[in-house]
Formats: sequence, structure tokens, C-alpha cells
Amino acid sequence: MPDDSQRRFEEDLRLDRSVSTPGREGLAGTAPAEMYGRARSTEEVTQPPDGRPWDVQPQWRKDFPIDWPQDQFVARRDFAKFLVLTSASFAAGQAWIAVKKLARGSGSPPRMRIALLAEVPVGASLQFSYPEEHDRCILVRPREDQLVAYSQECTHLSCAVVPEVEKGVFRCPCHEGFFELSTGRNIAGPPTRPLARVALSVEHGEIWATSVDERTV
Repeated sequence: MPDDSQRRFEEDLRLDRSVSTPGREGLAGTAPAEMYGRARSTEEVTQPPDGRPWDVQPQWRKDFPIDWPQDQFVARRDFAKFLVLTSASFAAGQAWIAVKKLARGSGSPPRMRIALLAEVPVGASLQFSYPEEHDRCILVRPREDQLVAYSQECTHLSCAVVPEVEKGVFRCPCHEGFFELSTGRNIAGPPTRPLARVALSVEHGEIWATSVDERTV
């Protein structure tokens, strides 16, 4: 027969120190490790259709929940991640636009020769970059006595706008945004701001870009 002290020691190991039982008064024992396992949230509990315990289910069933609680838990978590990432991207984009405007506002851009007036016939357009190499712009000559130039970047998501001179508009092919050709004003579609306008000057038969007007209305 095992020694009484050894038997008592083994029994004590299986009791929680917070539990009061006959013979345990004033003693400190150790609870079984499984008593302190992480409790699963009700949102994580799912019931396999075959009724077997969750630990013996195949991996594919764990990866693809088949009932409502787990499926909803995953959907809400992923949706929250999507909202956070979208908000962060939007904030970063707005910050970049603000930095660009501040940089441009620190000094007037230099004048730049675009082309000879004779090289742009009525109804034609010409692409150029101003004031920096990466700033895409477009020059259009709707009539003999009229020249207009704007940033070619749509104010919605920066797609390149295309002039449709016969219709008197710039069209953004990405999301069907429209701008008035003569003013650059947004008139239809998603864009909420007009195109940035490039100021022009014609001197001795040459067309010059002199400044950029970033407009909000």
C-alpha cells in the first residue's frame, strides 16, 4: 500500500488552492494546467455537422467555417481591417496633396516654352509637362483665337483626361467624369473639383506656360 504522505501529496496536486475541501484547510495545492486554458469566445464557437469534437476536424473545415457564429466573426474582423486600411490610405493621399500644394506655394514656377503657335492647329491638342517633369498637362486650341491648358490629371483619382473638342468637354475614361473644355470646371461624374489651370502667354508666335492655378471651385 502506498505511503499515506505520498498519496496525500498526489491528491493535493489535483486541487486548486482556492478550493476548500475536507482536509485542505490552510494548505496550498496546484491546479491542473488545463483549468487555466484560454476560454473561447461565443463568437469563435462553431458546431461541425458531423458532431465530432473540433480538435479532430480536418484543417479545411477549420479554415472555412460552416455555421453562422464563426463566419460572422471572420467577416466582421476582415471588414474592420478593410476600414482601417482604407482610412489610412485616404489620409496618406490627402497628406501628399497638401505637401504638393505647400511645395508649389513656396515659390512661383518658372516660365516654360510649350510650342510654336503654328504647331497647334484649331481643334488640336498637345501634351506637355509643367511645372515638374511628372506633372502631366494638356494644351487645346478650340478656336483660332482661343488657347486653354490644364493639368491632365482628373481630380477624382488622377486618371488622364481626354479632350473631346467637338463636344466642348474633357472626359475621364476611368469613371466617366466630365469637365468643361473652356473653363476646366467639373460638370458631371465623380470629380468634385475643377482641373488645375495652366496660365498661358503667347509671345512672338510662341506659347508659354507661366503659372498653375490649383482651384477648388
